[in-house]
Amino acid sequence: MAESEKVLLTEEEIIAAPESEYMNDDQLRFFEHKLEELYESTCARIEEAKESIVAPMEFSDDNDRASSEEQSAIALRIVDREQKLLPKIQKTLRLLRAGDYGYCKESGEPIGVRRLIARPTAEYCAEVKAQKELKEHQFRG
Repeated sequence: MAESEKVLLTEEEIIAAPESEYMNDDQLRFFEHKLEELYESTCARIEEAKESIVAPMEFSDDNDRASSEEQSAIALRIVDREQKLLPKIQKTLRLLRAGDYGYCKESGEPIGVRRLIARPTAEYCAEVKAQKELKEHQFRG
């Protein structure tokens, strides 16, 4: 069976797998597919948001105009946020293809499949991420 014809593992199979199988070929293929789907869906959301901004509306009153301006502002925020995600997905795919995916940038410990399923672009294990967020909060406060 060719590599592209292999059936992808399900999330349940990934979660149930023993730790000794962490980031084996099947899991890497699962996450590569998940990241590629995330990239495509992100591009689609950007296009949808852009189209909603570009589509001219007829305004019968000031309330309609204000509502439309608010919807455009929301769409712009979506586009901005989603466009920042695209390079992160591409960077994560490069890491995966280089064999460095799934391990914390700081500690080198496994990030964990549950965390990666929830956030495929995660770069840090939960403990390190929590420490970083705590430090950020202290410096802002």
